[in-house]
Amino acid sequence: MEPGSISISTFPLTKTGRKASPERFYDLRFPLIMGVLNTTPDSFTDGGKYIDLENAVERAFQMVSQGADIIDIGGESTRPFADPVTIDIEIARTIPVIERIIDNIEVPISIDTRHTLVASRALEAGASMINDVYGLRETGMDRLVADSGATAIIMHMKGTPKDMQVSPGYNDVIGDIHGFLSGRVAHMQSLGVPKDRLIVDPGIGFGKRLEDNLSILRELGRFSDIGCPVLVGASRKSFIGQLLGSGPDDRIEGSLASALIAVKNGASMVRVHDVKETKRVLDIYRAVYIGQSVPLEH
Repeated sequence: MEPGSISISTFPLTKTGRKASPERFYDLRFPLIMGVLNTTPDSFTDGGKYIDLENAVERAFQMVSQGADIIDIGGESTRPFADPVTIDIEIARTIPVIERIIDNIEVPISIDTRHTLVASRALEAGASMINDVYGLRETGMDRLVADSGATAIIMHMKGTPKDMQVSPGYNDVIGDIHGFLSGRVAHMQSLGVPKDRLIVDPGIGFGKRLEDNLSILRELGRFSDIGCPVLVGASRKSFIGQLLGSGPDDRIEGSLASALIAVKNGASMVRVHDVKETKRVLDIYRAVYIGQSVPLEH
């Protein structure tokens, strides 16, 4: 593998019986866009919009047409103070979407879950990535990643969605997050998972104060020595509302600014709701800083 690239496979072909697809390589000089697809009634910004199967399928294809490199499908809201849902509900919300789009989509599908059984079912349906806000800590999740060949996103979260914003605090926010992420990466390596199958996410908004979120964006480069691509998910989050005095549906400028700052400071991937607008901003970034002046196909 060339330096600066990440391979995203199409596991599990042996379980789904689908025809094998070639491994895809992404040059991470060009930041990737992960499009958010929440199949939930209570997510903080688009809850209820895509809980209907047909609407969710349509949105997935729309985001691909707008420039999404990855589609991230989640069936449990992880907004602050959100109540957990049962495994059965999460599976019922996500797996039918994956099954409907898997044969007609040209980008990898990620399952946004902290539960091993949900992740396993998603991989069986054709997903090739696990985006875990709990950092692969639920029993069996680490082994599932090791055995499956899936790519995994390890995120830092202090607490759980239900309590993470109840008086969060740090002595050294960047040091604490770095220690957690590097420790989890080392653990996964001990199970035989190479770093090119791992992505780290400092977890903006997950057990963080306003000043913590700003520090993460400002000092994002400090995570580079972990040796894995860095993902940032700042899209429409509450710290933007705190700064701009706006609700979740009126935070696009702050979201775009945050994505651009993240990429400039070392993010290889950004997880966003506004795919088209983010793609346009990053096309300008590419033209200015990389010399790429035409729309880029990954």
